[in-house]
Amino acid sequence: MNIITEFINQANNILWTYILIAMLLGCALWFSFKTRFVQFRMIGEMVRLLGDSTAKIDGHEKHISSFQAFTISLASRVGTGNLAGVATAITVGGPGAIFWMWVIALLGASSAFVESTLAQLFKIRSKHSYIGGPAYYMEKGLKKRWMGIIFAILITITFGFAFNSVQSNTICAAFDSAFNIPPIYMGIGITVITLIIIFGGVHWIANVSSILVPIMALGYIILALYIVITNITRLPEVISLIISNAFGIEQAVGGGIGAALMQGIKRGLFSNEAGMGSAPNAAATAHVTHPAKQGLIQALGVFTDTLLICTCTAFIILFSGKNLNAGLDGIQLTQAALNSQIGNIGSTYIAIAILFFAYSSILGNYYYGEANIRFITKKQNIIHLYRILVGGMVFFGSIASLNMVWSLADLTMALMAICNLIAIILLGKYAFRLLDDYIRQKKNGIKSPSFSKDKMKDIEENISCW
Repeated sequence: MNIITEFINQANNILWTYILIAMLLGCALWFSFKTRFVQFRMIGEMVRLLGDSTAKIDGHEKHISSFQAFTISLASRVGTGNLAGVATAITVGGPGAIFWMWVIALLGASSAFVESTLAQLFKIRSKHSYIGGPAYYMEKGLKKRWMGIIFAILITITFGFAFNSVQSNTICAAFDSAFNIPPIYMGIGITVITLIIIFGGVHWIANVSSILVPIMALGYIILALYIVITNITRLPEVISLIISNAFGIEQAVGGGIGAALMQGIKRGLFSNEAGMGSAPNAAATAHVTHPAKQGLIQALGVFTDTLLICTCTAFIILFSGKNLNAGLDGIQLTQAALNSQIGNIGSTYIAIAILFFAYSSILGNYYYGEANIRFITKKQNIIHLYRILVGGMVFFGSIASLNMVWSLADLTMALMAICNLIAIILLGKYAFRLLDDYIRQKKNGIKSPSFSKDKMKDIEENISCW
């Protein structure tokens, strides 16, 4: 197992150090310049779209408004990346990792705009709704089905297998810390329930989660903001610590800037998913009158996820004064930090919250995988095999080391993001044209811009839904 972990770590070092960080930052800067920093200059429009009324489709109101879609997205984002990923970033990269997490969110929001706008443009109709995502815009936009298949395989491995092992690892670690429940017992329980649900037997659990997850998410945000406000006098000290660790001489001598940069970008990407290619799968299903609308909403989601929620978790940890070299990592560090602020109830709250957050993510991750397998093949036996393997990876995550599961997730996330970034670089020109069209209509006094495919006659035959 140690040999496998070391091999994965070496592969990660090559991918992240030499390829992905350059691509992520390069794409984020390119998209920012080409959209004239849409993530900043149109933030008012993003907020306005949250209150946009539901659009009429075929004479009927759609089921989810822009605001509802945003709150559902926010609830699903608050989870392992925000609570455990931030702690891991600080432990490995130091407080300076938070600064680079901010940077990748501020710049990466432009990548999120582009990929979600493209997902809307090239989506297709399914029996009851829309489907789409990177595999579809690779096939329809680039005319490269083989590339779409590669991406579909990578997202299935990343979300269905690697990320689900991270989720189960986090749940088991949290319950071990809060209630002393051995990880193997929690792992067996989570695996059994997962298999029951994904084979279609117990729908009420998913329904209960859909109610509890938003409540737990809102509760965590309120709790985190309360801790920040009660420690407001220490805020300048903590911000200074973050910035000094991101650029400090001591960190430069020890190579800490590189570690902070890498951890900030890794954990930031895991949390907000900007440019990774996962969010477009969900973005494509939304009913909007113009593709750019969903791109703007997605960009705002990146800000909310990283600049608000991840920052709150970072402040909780840094306000606590916990020794980052004391052996605590991931969710257990967040629990210990919260305990120091509100007592032992903090560890219990985090354990219960992460159960719902991470478990809802397991189901969502599973869906991403299945949806992309169906892009490749309709054979039901392949779907059944995938479901069994998902259960196996959920159990594996419960007994594997924290380093092992995060390293595996980093490797598959890197490969998946590289594939998506190549596609959106090649297709980005269409997102830019859509943004220009949206702005032009707004300047002409149209409150709710609309789009039809005859506005893009050069690719009209590749567009199905507009």
